[in-house]
Order: sequence, then C-alpha cells, then structure tokens
Amino acid sequence: MRMTMAQALVTALAAQRTVVEGREVPLCAGVWAIFGHGNVAGLGEALAGVGEALPTLRAHNESAMGFAAAAFARQARRRRFMACTTSIGPGATNLVTAAALAHVNRLPVLFLPGDVFASRMPDPVLQQVEDFSDLTVSANDCLRPVSRLFDRITRPEQLMSSLPAALAVLTDPAACGPVTLALCQDVQAEAFDFPDAFFAPRVWAVRRPAPDEAELARAAEMLRGARRPVLVAGGGVHYSGAHAALAAFAAKHGAPVAETQAGRGALPDAADWALGAVGVTGTEPANRHLAEADLVFAVGTRMADFTTGSRRLLAGKPILALNVQAFDTWRGGAVAMVADAGLGLAALSSALGDWRSGWAVPDRRAWFDAVAKATAAPGNGLPGDPQAIGAVRRAMPDDAILVAAAGGLPGELHRLWRTTSHDGYHCEYGYSTMGYEVAGGLGVKLACPDRPVVVMVGDGSWLMLNSEIATSVAMGLKLIVVLLDNSGFGCIERLQHATGGASFNNVRPGPAPDFVAQARGLGAIAVGVDDIAALEAALAEALRAERTTVLVLRTDRDVVSGIGGAWWDVPVAEVSAREEVRAARRAYEQAGG
Repeated sequence: MRMTMAQALVTALAAQRTVVEGREVPLCAGVWAIFGHGNVAGLGEALAGVGEALPTLRAHNESAMGFAAAAFARQARRRRFMACTTSIGPGATNLVTAAALAHVNRLPVLFLPGDVFASRMPDPVLQQVEDFSDLTVSANDCLRPVSRLFDRITRPEQLMSSLPAALAVLTDPAACGPVTLALCQDVQAEAFDFPDAFFAPRVWAVRRPAPDEAELARAAEMLRGARRPVLVAGGGVHYSGAHAALAAFAAKHGAPVAETQAGRGALPDAADWALGAVGVTGTEPANRHLAEADLVFAVGTRMADFTTGSRRLLAGKPILALNVQAFDTWRGGAVAMVADAGLGLAALSSALGDWRSGWAVPDRRAWFDAVAKATAAPGNGLPGDPQAIGAVRRAMPDDAILVAAAGGLPGELHRLWRTTSHDGYHCEYGYSTMGYEVAGGLGVKLACPDRPVVVMVGDGSWLMLNSEIATSVAMGLKLIVVLLDNSGFGCIERLQHATGGASFNNVRPGPAPDFVAQARGLGAIAVGVDDIAALEAALAEALRAERTTVLVLRTDRDVVSGIGGAWWDVPVAEVSAREEVRAARRAYEQAGG
C-alpha cells in the first residue's frame, strides 16, 4: 500500500486492539492534536483521512493534552492509551512536563511531536533549536530522559520497526511509560510502499508474569517468620486488577493493608483489614501499624519518600517487595519477588497455607471519628480544605470519581477521603503536577463517560492551567470542579513558615481574580459559594446540570486537619540571619535530618 509515513502511522495505529472486560476495543483511544506547520500537512492530513477509526481530539494547551492522555491511561488501568501530536518548537517542548508525569507514574502515552527536516535542506526552519556542536539535536531531544522509548523518524520505512517497538513498551506492565516518536516534518509527507501485513489488526494482551519459584519460597519464608507484617499497596494493585487477590490475602492471613496515593482504594475503607493512607499524609492507624510491624510487604509500589516518611517509618525493618518491575524492588535492601501483583499474591497465599499473622483486626473507630470531626462544617469563619473535602464526599454518589493533584489537597484527601470503590480516587501525586487537575478530569471522563467526575483544585493550579474547561464544554464531557481559593500557594506558605521562613512570594498579591466570571467565559456554569452548606447545595445542583460546573469557595489556608501524618525530610537552611530559621534547623537536626 503506497502511503505517506504519517498515513501509515495512523492506519497501523488504528488497527491495534486490546481486550477490556471481555470486549475487544481499540488499543489507542484517540489522538489529542494541536496543529502547527510541523504536523498539520503530514499527520493532520492523515488523521483527517482515517476519521473516527482513530478519533482526533482538539485541546487548548499541549501540556494539558499530555495530562489528559495520562489520566485516561491511569483510569483505564493501563489497558488503553492515547496519543498526542504537536508541531515542532514550543508545542513539542510543552510536552516535557506531561511526559515526566507519565514517566514517574508508569503510564502509557504516545507522544508524536513534529521535528525538523530530515533532509536539512531548508535549515534552520521556523522554531528549530540548533546545537552548535551536534547537528542531530532538536528540541525534541528534551523528551529523551522522560521517555521510556525515544526515536526520531528520518525515513518512512523506519516506521515498520519503530511503531511495533513503541507498542511493545506501551503495553508492557514492566516497561510501561511514555514513548516519543519524533516525526520529521518532511518525512511525514514522504510516501513508501508499505506491506499489507503492517496494517493487519493485532490484539495486544496484558503480560502477567508468574513469580520465580525460588523468590516465591523466600518470600513465603519471610512472611512465616513475621508476626506483625503490614502490606503496603500501591498503584500496581490497580493495574494488575489484583483487588480480589489482595482482599483474600488480607482476610486469610490477617495482614493489615495500608495504601499509597496511587494505591488508594485497593482495599476500600469498609474492609476489615483496611488501614487507609500511609506515610507523610497517612492515617494514624496505618502509620502506627507500620511502626509496630516486623515486616513491610510492599505490593506494586516504589516506596517513595511520602509513603515511607522519608524512610523513617521503615526504621531498618525487613522489606519484601512484590512488583512487576524489578527496578522497583531493591530499595531499602528489600527482598525481591518480581511478578504480577495478582498472581504473586495468589501464589504466595497458597504457599503460606493456613499461616496467619499475630495481628487482631484493626479498630479504626477513633480514626473515623477524627475524620468526621475534621471534615465537619465549621461553626464560623472561613472553611479549610478538610471541610470542603467533607462536603464533596457527602454530596457525591458512590460511583463518583475524585480527581486532584498538587498543593495541600492531596495530603488531606489521602487521609480524609473515604474510599468506597477501587477506582473512585484519582490523585496524581507521583509527580505532584500543578495544572493537572482540570485536564486530568477530562481524561478520566473520557475513560468513564457514564460516571460523575469531580475535580478539586486550588487557585494556584487553576490559574496555571484551566483552558480545558472550554474543551470539556465543547466536547460535552461534563465535569464538576470545586475551586478552593486560598489566595495563593497555601501549602507551600505553611511549609515556609514551618521551616522558619517569613511569608515570601507564596500569597497572591493584588485583588482576587473573578474566578466565577473566568469559568463562565470558558463556557461553564459557575457559582460562587459562601460556606460549606452552600457548597453542598451547589454540588447537588451540579450533579443535575447538563454541562461542566465550577464552584468557587474562599478558604483559609491555615485550616488543616492536623491528624495523622509522619515526618518528611525537608532540609532547613543551616545558616540564616533569622532566629526562626535557626530554631527550625535545630529541630530538624534533633529529628534526625
């Protein structure tokens, strides 16, 4: 079939399939596109030609396209992915943050930025970045360190090896992450006689590696030798679909389960052995059990600093790490068990037989009472994030999906949000990306169009990236956005004070923006609410509304829940003219920093 490279790319991509819940569906759900001279004549023409076989979606910001694609992949449990195409220049470099987010969170996204001319005949072309010592470099090389696989397509036939390699990475549970295929703009338009076999439909199955027998035996031996193991569940439990295996393991062996941000909902809060969030933003029961544990069993998690309290919560404890990716099993001297989370838990449970830990079923009544108190409406004064969270949780139905990201909200949500389902909590905290929230909500809604999606966002993140409100309205993808205005970067202001610093550059100067008018200008229904009761009433109305609604509430940045949590290593200046900083440094050193 004689096609341009771009036509061959989209035709082959549209032929890829996967199976989700027993139903065969397209592997790539669509291509987010912002066109420029570097991709409109090549890839743009090709996308128009395939039509709905590979849907094209229009956004307003390249970073937002990447955020939406990453959110879609996460909510789809990495069974499907989306692609993003940009022109060369700023459109391409705007993808770097989104690629880093997908890289850290192990999410499949295909980035297709335009690139310079492979022929180099018209160099330097518009928006071309030149390296004085390396003529092979373009702006797209910025994407190399944040891509699992990077290639630059300089000949049409190169696609026949490059695209299958990309798809292999995007569908591999261990290698999964962002892939960048930089498309030279002249090559996009070049024709080649591609073999018919290149366009044959293919169904990509999820690989589920079973545990090695020796690693399984060693893991079982470690657990039999422990009386108080605690299981830490991460995002790998969700991606494996290991929820039933996790619940069965916890109940059979008396294993309390604490959850990372990505693992939240792995064991819903109503389950007997659920401890909720763990670490810096964790619950008191989870962190207390971890402190008393004689073995930490990490399942599908990187055990990052927020999970481990900058490793303080581990305190030299032995660690057993079950993960499909070997790279994530070695930290802290962990003993590795490389396998799919579901298969690994089932095999390990079988190997353990009737063994049970020495734990009693956790009593979490005091914690639930503390959460109820922290999230109740305040008697007077401005509410804080905890009270707003309480209002949203009470107003939203059980099938709603919460979306959040950076700032103070993830910390409070992690410990305070009561999970009732496996996939109702979506907080991007691997990269803690400001601006993810609205775009991420859009991706979540694409993955789950029949469920309510509620986005909680601070004014700092909102001002950084809110353009996809217009996209949600245009596409009929209804979101409910709760915008909490605390006049700036509230959580960093608190951290600044906690480390002895004076208030500096975090509180928003000048009069407050008219967020309601701004949201209305983007096409949304927008309402300002004065208190928690008004917020709950407005949320009920937003559930009935036909399009995206933005609810704006002024909050007090100094109102925090003050419950749960653990130490986090944030170094304090060793020398300062401020006594407050010197005192904070002394406290930091006494704490072991």
